[in-house]
Amino acid sequence: MAKPLKKLVSCVILDLDGTLLNTDGVVSEVLKGYLVKYGKQWDGRAAQRIVGKTPLEAAATVVEEYGLPCGKDEFLAELYPIFSAQLCNIKPLPGSNRLLKHLSAHGVPMALASNSPRGNIESKISYHLGWKDYFSVIVGGDEVIAGKPSPEIFLKAAKRLITEPSSCLVIEDSIPGVTAGKAAGMEVVAVPSVPKQAHFYTSADEVINSLLDLQPEKWGLPPFQDWIEGTLPTEPWYIGGPVIKGFGRGSKVLGIPTANLSTEGHSNLLSEHPSGVYFGWAGLSTRAVYKMVMSIGWNPYFNNAEKTIEPWLLHEFNEDFYGEELRLIIVGYIRPEVNFPSLESLIAKIHEDREIAERALDLPLYSKHKDDPYLKSSLHMECNHS
Repeated sequence: MAKPLKKLVSCVILDLDGTLLNTDGVVSEVLKGYLVKYGKQWDGRAAQRIVGKTPLEAAATVVEEYGLPCGKDEFLAELYPIFSAQLCNIKPLPGSNRLLKHLSAHGVPMALASNSPRGNIESKISYHLGWKDYFSVIVGGDEVIAGKPSPEIFLKAAKRLITEPSSCLVIEDSIPGVTAGKAAGMEVVAVPSVPKQAHFYTSADEVINSLLDLQPEKWGLPPFQDWIEGTLPTEPWYIGGPVIKGFGRGSKVLGIPTANLSTEGHSNLLSEHPSGVYFGWAGLSTRAVYKMVMSIGWNPYFNNAEKTIEPWLLHEFNEDFYGEELRLIIVGYIRPEVNFPSLESLIAKIHEDREIAERALDLPLYSKHKDDPYLKSSLHMECNHS
């Protein structure tokens, strides 16, 4: 069933850092290493305050938050070369390439509007095939008098696109960016890059969990045609480790026995993938390969303190298998993580997810991954040792 049209737009203006690129992960790694020289430990407490800021504003925030014995200019001058050396390691966020290819293929004009300096923007996108050609306009923070939350950067982008601001859709991850887009008279979709902050984005016209959830048709743009039987194929990704005891609520509260994985050592991988419900194949070291549906995130109904990985192996097991090696291949996406008004509605949705995953994994597109050596390498090792 088609979603109601929000407002017809003809152009899309995108932010770069935190919206298309996972810059925050690299920034955190750089700060983690840099602050050691001052005897400080980066704990991410300033992360929310620097999102969407100009480099100088972000530097001032970190200097103040950590009480560093240097000025913001000195801090930025020292950090900039270290960060620049890491530009090649910044990965696109899930859904970025898909969105840019889709809009480009349908001839939708696109602009990049970022608080970063123009040269910095061009350096970042140079590492991603085709990105430079996707954007007919790029506006950097050094090309305007005031960066976001001032609307100037978006108004300049619209002018260069030769279009009215009211015909533009802005896609942003930060509150300053959302504020700037609305002040420019544009429609704004927010994709918050800081977890559990969606309630702060009330001025946005829509708030989505990740770019995987964007529905261009809501804005009069061509719809994606790549969903298959309620699932979105993704590039396969891999994760594994011993099965640990979870919260004890899978079987007891939900009646759904999840095989939880420790998040230890997987922080980078978890930061790369948005919270939500995924599916794929699971290999247990001493058993076999099974269909699997899983949630990644904070489980809003239970309000987890940390991002968790909770796979549900779609098979009836007669006993627990704590400590066994579990390997997962994630091949597709089903839906974003959402809160539920009742435990019953949560359980019903989880069973609906199971049905979608069970059906989809019979499709050749997904079933071919069942034979991936990654799932069975431990099984073969076990056989060789016996």
